[in-house]
Amino acid sequence: MDIRKLQRLIVDALEDVKAQDIKVFNTSHLTALFDRVVIASGTSNRQTKALAASVRDKVKEGGGDIVSMEGEDVGEWVLVDTGDAIVHIMQPALRQYYNLEEIWGEKPVRLKAAGTKAGAKASAEDDEDEDDAIESPAPARRKTK
Repeated sequence: MDIRKLQRLIVDALEDVKAQDIKVFNTSHLTALFDRVVIASGTSNRQTKALAASVRDKVKEGGGDIVSMEGEDVGEWVLVDTGDAIVHIMQPALRQYYNLEEIWGEKPVRLKAAGTKAGAKASAEDDEDEDDAIESPAPARRKTK
C-alpha cells in the first residue's frame, strides 16, 4: 500500500475516535524497518484501546496489513504495527515521559486537513511530507544602477 494512503487511513481512524495531538514523522532516513511513526494521545485506557481498534479496522478495510498490536490489554500505551508505519497511542503522562517525538521527530510530515467542503475525507494525494514540499528558491534580484 502507498505510504501516503496508509498514513491518511491511520490519521482518519485516529480522528474518528477523537485522538489528541496527532503527529506523523517520516523515519525512512533513520531506519529501514518502517517509513512512518504516528504518535497520538488518548485520555483514558478505554479510549486508547478504541483508537487502536479503529486504526486496525480502517487499515484492514483499506487493504493494508496489521503485523501486530501490543499493549491493548492494559491500554496505557498501545502500539499498532502496520509494517510501513508504527502507531503509538499513549496517555498524556506516558507520552510526556517517554517523549518519542525527540527520538523520531526529526522530519515531521505535514498533512492537509481531512475535511473538504463536502465533508469527505481528503485523498492520500493531498498529504505532503518534507520530500514533496520542497519549494523553489525565489529568483535572484537584479541590481539596477
